[in-house]
Amino acid sequence: MDTSIELPTTIYDILRKEALRRGKTIEEIIIEALAKYLDPNISIKAYLELHEKYLKEAEEYLVKGDLTQAGEKYWSAIASLLNAIAVKKGWPHYSHRDYSEIIERIAEELNKPEISKWFALAERMHANYYHNFIRSRHLFENYRQDILKLVKILKEYIGSLR
Repeated sequence: MDTSIELPTTIYDILRKEALRRGKTIEEIIIEALAKYLDPNISIKAYLELHEKYLKEAEEYLVKGDLTQAGEKYWSAIASLLNAIAVKKGWPHYSHRDYSEIIERIAEELNKPEISKWFALAERMHANYYHNFIRSRHLFENYRQDILKLVKILKEYIGSLR
């Protein structure tokens, strides 16, 4: 199934600039724009699908040795999970500040302060996309392991929500 669409250049440029300004992907910007028209369960499903897509892409970039792109995809995978949680809980999820607040709420609720540290590593991966300061494969792999722990906890958390 072909899931690509063609957009006028002007619209694409607007979406790209807004995504860059907000530290999000174009897909996330589109879902957020449509969210007010969608059943929350559809938005959650879309965010979870984006999470899986980004996680797969992160692994593909890692195999290719592109740490910058891989790190950004890990960040996007985490952000997508946080968006899904926020929709489910009725929390804001439009900025890094919102994401930080979501993480802190979850860390407190689960009594797992390490969640905050792992989220900070995901943010570091996101910053690396713009500044390319993580050059050590060993360091990247250490960050990755903790980010994957965060992914696991967030997925379990979403599964526990009713």
